[in-house]
Amino acid sequence: MHIDRRHLLGTAGAAVGTGAFRPAWAQAAGAGEMPTITVPGYAAPSETRKIDVLDLRALEDQARKVIPAGGFGYISSGAGDEWTMHENINAFKRRQILPHYLAAMGKIDTSTSILGTPIAVPIITTVFGGHAIAHVTAEAGTARGTHEAGTLFTCGSQANLPMEVVAAASPGPNWMQLYVQNDRGLMAEFLQRAKASGYRAIVVTVDAFFRSNRETDIATHYESPFQAANFPKRATTGYSASTSIMKRDLGWDDVAFVQKASGLPVIIKGVMTAGLAQDAIRHGCAAIQVSNHGGRQLDDQPATFTMLPRIADAVGGRIPIVFDSGVRRGQDVFKALALGASVIALGRPVLYGLALGGWMGVQAVHARIAAELVMTMSAAGTSKISQINRNCLLA
Repeated sequence: MHIDRRHLLGTAGAAVGTGAFRPAWAQAAGAGEMPTITVPGYAAPSETRKIDVLDLRALEDQARKVIPAGGFGYISSGAGDEWTMHENINAFKRRQILPHYLAAMGKIDTSTSILGTPIAVPIITTVFGGHAIAHVTAEAGTARGTHEAGTLFTCGSQANLPMEVVAAASPGPNWMQLYVQNDRGLMAEFLQRAKASGYRAIVVTVDAFFRSNRETDIATHYESPFQAANFPKRATTGYSASTSIMKRDLGWDDVAFVQKASGLPVIIKGVMTAGLAQDAIRHGCAAIQVSNHGGRQLDDQPATFTMLPRIADAVGGRIPIVFDSGVRRGQDVFKALALGASVIALGRPVLYGLALGGWMGVQAVHARIAAELVMTMSAAGTSKISQINRNCLLA
């Protein structure tokens, strides 16, 4: 099933406001046919196949060969000098794992839960805008691959497929991300659609209310050719257009509005200080996501892994902590869990897997990093996630 961009705009625009945003082609996707979306002049990868993943870091060079240059630059680049983007990865190497042998290890159990949702492994797929840049199945492919891996997918408010289409393509579990909008009526409608579609939580991104200096995009004059499909009343194409409807003077009253309008648990994404974490708890947030946007927004800020221990200390186990940015190995997952994260959210490697193999590529990426986590847990003498703590790392 192919979704033409003009068809997408027309159908979505007509359906919003009716209380039943489920066009005919969304039903077809639910029957087992994977939706695809393309625009003229942009040759996104289209193959769905099994891929061999040995090292998540190597996926970037492989994906460079199949994603059009502008789209690849958007996914792979960071803000400014990209110091923070690289520091997110490098920071993990400054903490080492202490092996613990003769621990009579039996079966390794990686299962856990987040906000009451059981998942097979503490590694979820984080939000990343515009999956059609990487593959014609867009967010539907990523959601299905994540589901096949036994874990949770976060759909972006700037997704190229409407949230209902994504939900129909995969049984989830799914969360929905939100950039706060100026138009609260539009935002309330968005949140009600998310709840009706079965999304289990709302992830409010608080660190992207300004356009960053992603110099790769500036140099190439890159603007995504794809529609931000979840706000059809304000049809927007490209990053500049889609960010124009975002609210810039964010405050806790906006968070309260999202909580009330959605009736769902709310997660604050972009927490980089202990103070903001404590504020999130005081304002009734269900969880926080420690994130610096993968180094894509503000350069010269610390790595998320550097800030995680003090944020975890401030939270004190009162709410779950989602962690992202720089995770490339199962050892990274283990270290973040040891320092207080509840689950780890994977970004760029998932998009590269999508580009290389569609939903099967996404599944393969998750399977590889999960296998590395099992290996690490075995060497550290931890048979289940709850046993991973700071004593597992060299101080």
